[in-house]
Amino acid sequence: MDITVVGEGAVLAAPDMLRLHAGVEVRRASAAESFAAVRAAAARLAEALREAGVAAQDVRTVELSLGPEYEAYPKVAAYRAAQGVEVVVRDVARADHVIDTVAGVGEEARLNGLAFELSDPGKALKDARTQAFRDAAAKAAQYAELAGRPLGRVVSVSEQVMGGPRPLRAQVAMAESAPSVSPGSQTLSVSVEVGYDFA
Repeated sequence: MDITVVGEGAVLAAPDMLRLHAGVEVRRASAAESFAAVRAAAARLAEALREAGVAAQDVRTVELSLGPEYEAYPKVAAYRAAQGVEVVVRDVARADHVIDTVAGVGEEARLNGLAFELSDPGKALKDARTQAFRDAAAKAAQYAELAGRPLGRVVSVSEQVMGGPRPLRAQVAMAESAPSVSPGSQTLSVSVEVGYDFA
């Protein structure tokens, strides 16, 4: 005879890095003008990020688009071009500085949100596993006592990570009176299914 119980553990952790989604966008009369202008703006953005201390490997192109905007189809009003990047900021204390750097590129700059993350969720998950296993052991011991049987050895363990490490997403509101962006906290949860036999 055996018994299977589910234990749960959860740990709060403060994200220590973020991914900023930014880019540049322009509209010009011709496709060639629009594409040239967006590439020039993207180069300015890349240089500004470099000067702000963001490493080249922490900037990844995630969008490149060019297309017409119609006044009344098929009459083209302008051509829109956009180039987007994902910027990894490895120190959340520098988030405002990097965001200001993007905004300072000019009217072509765009901010499309950000995601906070844990760079190393291992310790938090380890603590959550410990909590979950202890929770399962306590439940199993109670059931064994209720059944009037001594609890035996562990015969199976199955884990499910429920709360992370998924990034937290937030919208960036740019205004002089707006507070600084804050990473808040992130819950990492583990559920563990443990099987015991009865001695």
